Amino acid sequence: MPPLPKKRTPKARQGKRRQHLGIAAPALIKCSQCNSPMRPHHACPICGYYDGKEAVEIKVRTPKAS
Repeated sequence: MPPLPKKRTPKARQGKRRQHLGIAAPALIKCSQCNSPMRPHHACPICGYYDGKEAVEIKVRTPKAS
Protein backbone atom coordinates (compact mmCIF):
# COMPACT_ATOMS: atom_id res chain seq x y z
CA MET A 1 0.00 0.00 0.00
CA PRO A 2 1.41 3.46 -0.87
CA PRO A 3 2.17 6.00 1.85
CA LEU A 4 -0.65 8.38 2.71
CA PRO A 5 -0.49 11.92 4.09
CA LYS A 6 -0.80 12.12 7.88
CA LYS A 7 -2.87 15.32 7.89
CA ARG A 8 -5.07 17.13 5.41
CA THR A 9 -3.33 20.00 3.55
CA PRO A 10 -5.17 23.31 4.00
CA LYS A 11 -6.37 25.14 0.89
CA ALA A 12 -4.24 28.17 1.77
CA ARG A 13 -1.03 26.11 1.84
CA GLN A 14 -2.04 24.32 -1.35
CA GLY A 15 -2.64 27.71 -3.03
CA LYS A 16 0.73 29.05 -1.88
CA ARG A 17 2.43 26.05 -3.40
CA ARG A 18 0.67 26.61 -6.73
CA GLN A 19 0.92 30.40 -6.91
CA HIS A 20 3.37 30.32 -9.83
CA LEU A 21 0.98 28.25 -11.97
CA GLY A 22 -1.45 31.09 -12.69
CA ILE A 23 -2.09 32.31 -16.23
CA ALA A 24 -0.78 35.79 -16.99
CA ALA A 25 -2.48 38.11 -19.48
CA PRO A 26 -0.48 38.57 -22.70
CA ALA A 27 1.40 41.84 -23.09
CA LEU A 28 -0.16 44.12 -25.71
CA ILE A 29 1.10 47.22 -27.52
CA LYS A 30 -0.52 49.54 -30.07
CA CYS A 31 0.13 49.01 -33.78
CA SER A 32 1.98 51.95 -35.34
CA GLN A 33 -0.24 51.82 -38.46
CA CYS A 34 -3.79 51.15 -37.25
CA ASN A 35 -3.48 51.63 -33.43
CA SER A 36 -5.11 48.27 -32.75
CA PRO A 37 -3.75 46.12 -29.89
CA MET A 38 -1.12 43.59 -30.94
CA ARG A 39 1.50 41.37 -29.30
CA PRO A 40 5.03 42.78 -29.21
CA HIS A 41 7.49 41.46 -31.82
CA HIS A 42 4.62 40.08 -33.96
CA ALA A 43 2.99 41.31 -37.16
CA CYS A 44 -0.33 43.09 -36.60
CA PRO A 45 -3.24 40.67 -37.18
CA ILE A 46 -5.47 43.53 -38.44
CA CYS A 47 -3.28 45.35 -40.99
CA GLY A 48 -0.29 42.99 -41.36
CA TYR A 49 2.39 45.60 -40.64
CA TYR A 50 5.49 45.10 -38.50
CA ASP A 51 8.06 47.81 -37.74
CA GLY A 52 6.40 50.20 -40.21
CA LYS A 53 6.61 47.76 -43.14
CA GLU A 54 4.03 45.38 -44.58
CA ALA A 55 5.07 41.92 -43.38
CA VAL A 56 1.94 39.87 -44.05
CA GLU A 57 -0.68 40.35 -46.74
CA ILE A 58 -4.12 40.34 -45.13
CA LYS A 59 -6.91 38.88 -47.25
CA VAL A 60 -10.31 40.56 -46.96
CA ARG A 61 -13.31 38.25 -46.82
CA THR A 62 -16.13 39.00 -49.21
CA PRO A 63 -19.67 37.95 -48.33
CA LYS A 64 -21.12 35.10 -50.39
CA ALA A 65 -23.94 35.94 -52.77
CA SER A 66 -27.00 33.83 -51.98
